[in-house]
Amino acid sequence: MVTVYSLGLGCELGCAPSELLVLVEQVLSEVVQDHSQLTGVFTIDQRRDEPAIGGVAASLGVPLRTFDATTLEAMTPRLLNPSKRVFALVGCHGVAEAAALAGAGLGSRLIVGKTKSAHATAALAVCDTNP
Repeated sequence: MVTVYSLGLGCELGCAPSELLVLVEQVLSEVVQDHSQLTGVFTIDQRRDEPAIGGVAASLGVPLRTFDATTLEAMTPRLLNPSKRVFALVGCHGVAEAAALAGAGLGSRLIVGKTKSAHATAALAVCDTNP
């Protein structure tokens, strides 16, 4: 059995890269000892070009992948912290948790729910696969 992790991120426009990186390190330190187990950084397509999110992916040496709001909204029944406010802003009930789940694929589960800083959120999903 191989365990892989997917990191979901959300942030406000203009979030400081250092703020997001500190949040990510906090989330990863709870579970992931080896960053090679990360399949990627995942977020909503509206944040594709956000420097803080791209910077985290580059810093971790993993790809950045985005999903549209419809794909993330399909994850709503699996979210630990759905938000009406987020839905009003971007069209889905959660970004970090939903993106982590969508990135991890079928059979995945959240192991670190939405964790917040002042301007960002992060969540971690896991999926066990057979090699």
